[in-house]
Amino acid sequence: MSIDLKTKKILVTGGSGFLGSFIVEKLLARKVPKENIFVTRSKEHDLRIWKNCVKVVKGMDVIIHAAAKVGGIGFNREKPGELFYDNLIMGTQLMEAARLEDIEKFVAVGTICAYPKFTPVPFKEEDLWNGYPEETNAPYGLAKKMPLVQAQAYRQQYGFNAIYLLFVNLYGPRDNFDLTSSHVIPALIRKIKEAKEQKKDFIEAWGTGNATREFLYVEDAAEGILLAAEHYDGAEPVNLGSGMEISIRDLVTLLCALMDFQGEIRWDASKPDGQPRRMLDVTKAKDSFGFEAKVSFEEGLKKTIAWYMKNNP
Repeated sequence: MSIDLKTKKILVTGGSGFLGSFIVEKLLARKVPKENIFVTRSKEHDLRIWKNCVKVVKGMDVIIHAAAKVGGIGFNREKPGELFYDNLIMGTQLMEAARLEDIEKFVAVGTICAYPKFTPVPFKEEDLWNGYPEETNAPYGLAKKMPLVQAQAYRQQYGFNAIYLLFVNLYGPRDNFDLTSSHVIPALIRKIKEAKEQKKDFIEAWGTGNATREFLYVEDAAEGILLAAEHYDGAEPVNLGSGMEISIRDLVTLLCALMDFQGEIRWDASKPDGQPRRMLDVTKAKDSFGFEAKVSFEEGLKKTIAWYMKNNP
């Protein structure tokens, strides 16, 4: 059963944030009336508070839960308790409020961090429960995994239509470039830019560079969410990614080339690599609702670098 989003009132939690802002743009491009799109901002609607969840779901037809507290490895090591509690309580309360309001569809945005540390590559959805997540991001990964359990339980008991999507690392314009909490791509872009400005002949990078990651351009991610909202009603989780794998070492080399930085890369092996390898099997998304990543990695990096340079002259 496909749904026409143009006829629905849609709540996008975190709709002014990195991913959420692109979801809103994609909804507008689909000719969803602006007055039918509702956005929560943490300053106005703290979703850790029950009454706010009840308030924001009133009168909605579709909820896309993109709000999250997120960060890179350093942030995960520094604030594991906050990352666990805040993400768990937001997701749990919002879905319960949506159920009580009899919302037509709930889209939960999950994370590749939910997968076990040593998942066979490429990660298949069936492997999701075959071990404990990588330790540095386990509290976050497990908190973001619970909406899947909740969605399946609510579907079984109440017939509630909630779907769950698993994302790889996102990147793109409007990302968080704060070195204390950012993910690897924005952190490296900022480090390279500042090294060039300060005429330094090296940059420092975390870990050994041997770990691998998969990245998905944020506009592709937003499109995948809306395709799933329109065309997927299954109980099982679905991976959303680009189907590519790159080592952190090769990523740093590529970014240095794109930003014309000739200096040395100094690896700080005292810092953790995180999960050894990450790459998703993205077959199910293509088969279930026709999603495929469109933006090549190099093109996406160029767009991200250009945005950062323009907004941080």
